Amino acid sequence: MSLRWRIMASIVSVILLTVVVSVVVGYFTTQARLGVFVEDLGDSQASRLAQNLSREYATAGGWQTVDRPLSEAGYLVDSGPRRERSGEHAGEGLEGGNGDSLRVVVVGVDGRVVTDTAAELSPGTVAPDLGGRRGTVVDLATNQPVGHVYVDVHQEFLASESLGFLNTLLYITGVGGLLTVVVGVLLAAWLSKRITGPVTALTKATQAVSQGDTTNVPVTSGDELGQMSAAFNRMASSLETQRELRRRLVNDVAHELNTPLSVIQLEAIGLRDGLQTPEATSAHVIQEVERLRGLVTDLNSLAETDHGELSLAREEIPVRELLASELERWRPQAQARQIDLSLEAGPHLPDLRLDRMRISQVLGNVVGNAIDCTPEGGSVVLKAEVEGDGVVAISVIDDGVGIDAADLPHVFDRFYRTEDSRIRRRQGRGLGLSIARSIVEAHDGSVDISSEGLGQGVAVTIRLPVNT
Repeated sequence: MSLRWRIMASIVSVILLTVVVSVVVGYFTTQARLGVFVEDLGDSQASRLAQNLSREYATAGGWQTVDRPLSEAGYLVDSGPRRERSGEHAGEGLEGGNGDSLRVVVVGVDGRVVTDTAAELSPGTVAPDLGGRRGTVVDLATNQPVGHVYVDVHQEFLASESLGFLNTLLYITGVGGLLTVVVGVLLAAWLSKRITGPVTALTKATQAVSQGDTTNVPVTSGDELGQMSAAFNRMASSLETQRELRRRLVNDVAHELNTPLSVIQLEAIGLRDGLQTPEATSAHVIQEVERLRGLVTDLNSLAETDHGELSLAREEIPVRELLASELERWRPQAQARQIDLSLEAGPHLPDLRLDRMRISQVLGNVVGNAIDCTPEGGSVVLKAEVEGDGVVAISVIDDGVGIDAADLPHVFDRFYRTEDSRIRRRQGRGLGLSIARSIVEAHDGSVDISSEGLGQGVAVTIRLPVNT
């Protein structure tokens, strides 16, 4: 059974159970309360009729006019007054009486019948044991009991009226329950469709994603179902991005591997054919192998940062000492290219808890790029200062070829190199800045690159919090 039908069945079952319980409880509760009400009503009828008979008895001085109050109350269907007051008592229900159904018997104090509205007992005969509700008739002149009046002797009328009322109530409740079930079924169908619709769409979209297709689920609401669809869309978009990055990564790695392998192959062919000397061939092969080794090292570093496996061996390092060490490491290369490499460090630089090897890798990548992109006679400046509350900014500023504005958003992308670097055939794999950013972010820092454009130089700023 599908989820939609299970939801519908559950909702309809709850509604049916609720309706049945409501009908049963309501029926028996009403029956109990109605029984009490009917008993009280019968007692009140007998008491009121006894009072009327008492007044009539006192007025007439006997039972001569006993039929008058019975006729006025509507218990004598054949009497003149009964017909005259039929309109007055119409709609009074039990209180008005029903001469055909509600039987009234008046018995004197001697136990003999005075009158019987059903004419089953003759006046003057000894009355048998009578049931129904009884009221005592009193002679108001002497305040002495003179007889009794029995209402609904066989207890049939009030019982039948109660049963009729209960049947009507049961019918109305049943019709209302049936309407409730119909409405509940329609509501269950709508609700189950609303719940299972996004789930079905999500299932189809998941199957499409598993087959390599990118699809979005329509977000039709802001509730949990809508949030689920929106979360799936974000996941699908992220998967597509990762798939594209993986495709680019494979293509770029294949390209990066193909170049040195092609050079090695050509050098080996030249050596075999006697076109190259062993010394020249070995030098070229060693150079290309170093490129391959550097690519493997970068890929290993990239894998560590991607999987969160980058471990940091932090220690307290003075910033000035760190920058001075990098300056000495790169000074020979800068001098070979006739580039002025200098350090500008502000006063009171704090010590930072850093992984020396990892941060040295970051600074080496940035400084090396700056030296490679700066022409002879240019300058590269290492600058450090305290920014804001507890943030140290380390900048590497050059006056080299610069970066076009269109390339700036992509300089941290893997294997991305600016058009200028491709034209000039500079060495590089396009992974250094991506790895550097991951290392800095692992230290809770950030990296920014700015350039005014081609020929305007580049400024790379690394910001590290003091409390790392």
